[in-house]
Amino acid sequence: MEKNSSLWKNLLEEHPVCTTWKPEAEGAIYHLASILFVVGFMGGSGFFGLLYVFSLLGLGFLCSAVWAWVDICAADIFSWNFVLFVICFMQFVHIAYQVRSITFAREFQVLYSSLFQPLGTSMPVFRTIALSSEVVTLEKEHCYAMQGKTSIDRLSLLVSGRIRVTVDGEFLHYIFPFQFLDSPEWDSLRPTEEGIFQVTLTAETDCRYVSWRRKKLYLLFAQHRYISRLFSVLIGSDIADKLYALNDRVYIGKRYHYDIRLPNYYHMSSPEVPRSPLTEPFRNSRQ
Repeated sequence: MEKNSSLWKNLLEEHPVCTTWKPEAEGAIYHLASILFVVGFMGGSGFFGLLYVFSLLGLGFLCSAVWAWVDICAADIFSWNFVLFVICFMQFVHIAYQVRSITFAREFQVLYSSLFQPLGTSMPVFRTIALSSEVVTLEKEHCYAMQGKTSIDRLSLLVSGRIRVTVDGEFLHYIFPFQFLDSPEWDSLRPTEEGIFQVTLTAETDCRYVSWRRKKLYLLFAQHRYISRLFSVLIGSDIADKLYALNDRVYIGKRYHYDIRLPNYYHMSSPEVPRSPLTEPFRNSRQ
């Protein structure tokens, strides 16, 4: 305690006070270094934000090292600033290499910028997701899945084109780009369960989609909890969008929406199909 108190006493009380200031200002190199430090600390996050920060900070430390070597001839100040410049330069090269090494096909680039990047997913995480998937082409009028026949063994996300969803020949809704093709089927099964599609998915145009095999994707979820939570959010939102689309398509008569929670709702999408007796109490209550 006595040593600490004596140290503070020397710093605050016995240290000589600046009575005269240096009349001339430091050189332009010193002020340039200060400006680079100020601008460099205004960088954002992400890969490009880090490149911005380390590039400007590295230039600032380099200018400080030159200033210490040329103007004030201080070896210790020069050494520290030069070491910090080298560290910033190495970080810049490392991050630039990571950004350059992460290259994707066009479908993945569009998918990342439209769906994953707005959610704050970093490029390395998306690279892990992309490496476990494949891009598939589905020609017009070809089926992605057939009702009662196709097994649920994958999860797919539409990138381009349009998919028509039907049940027993009755139209349900469309699937548009950046929507999952089989999110309800995926969510209805546990990892150890198996099932088949209860709907038919047909391409109305030439389509491209990204597909993950079921077992491979569950293994990815087990290894990366963030990716598991990310897909959980995306699939839940996609299912909600499909339910709202169904509710907008299905009517009772000409004016009333059908409650999508009641069974056999898809039969109500066509006026030629007789109404189910289950809907009578609902219709009466709305009148």
